[in-house]
Amino acid sequence: MSKNILFVVLILVVQSCGELQQVVNQLPQGEQGIGNFEIGNALREALDNGIDKQVGKLTQTDGFYKNELVKIMLPEELIKVDNTLRKIGLANLADEGLKVLNRAAEDAVGEATPIFVNAVKDITFDDARKILMGTDNAATQYLENGTRGALYQKFKPVIESSFDKVGANEIWTNLINRYNSIPLTKQVNPDLSDYVTGEALEGVYTMIAIEEKQIRSNAASRTTDLLKKVFRIQD
Repeated sequence: MSKNILFVVLILVVQSCGELQQVVNQLPQGEQGIGNFEIGNALREALDNGIDKQVGKLTQTDGFYKNELVKIMLPEELIKVDNTLRKIGLANLADEGLKVLNRAAEDAVGEATPIFVNAVKDITFDDARKILMGTDNAATQYLENGTRGALYQKFKPVIESSFDKVGANEIWTNLINRYNSIPLTKQVNPDLSDYVTGEALEGVYTMIAIEEKQIRSNAASRTTDLLKKVFRIQD
């Protein structure tokens, strides 16, 4: 009796092992044994692609200004300035003020691209697999959380230089002086380079996230063997 039971158990074990081996054989090749090092490199590659393919678009004329995802609008304290100038017939000046903020961002991102590339190169993923299996923009969020403060300090001087280069300081000095000369208005003196720095950085992270999502959702966007091998895990 006991021999019969043992025989049945052995058959079930062998059968289960066979089924397990079939499952293993059906797994995409290369998934087994992939560690944090390889995953981290793939995540960096995805972020680099975002800089190359998507952030590069921001450096073109109207890269910010005609991209509704990242277009820099006026800060809240300047909306009243914009409205008032339009009411007194200075709509063209108001339009130029908004456009030149975006022009400064477009110019600055082009100058600062190496800053973003180095930030990706230096980033360390504490739990690369968790990020890989996370949301569509998990790697971009991790990059932003780990680099935003440092990038801001490096990026702001580039923005300030671009303000001079595209004539934003001159235009906004004229625009603000016009507004402040209007009777009964509360005078304003905003720090526009600070504001545009923050908005431009937000635009950079937004565009990197677009490429990350593309790589995660579309296998055809995985242009290297490493990307194909690693992101197949999260499919």
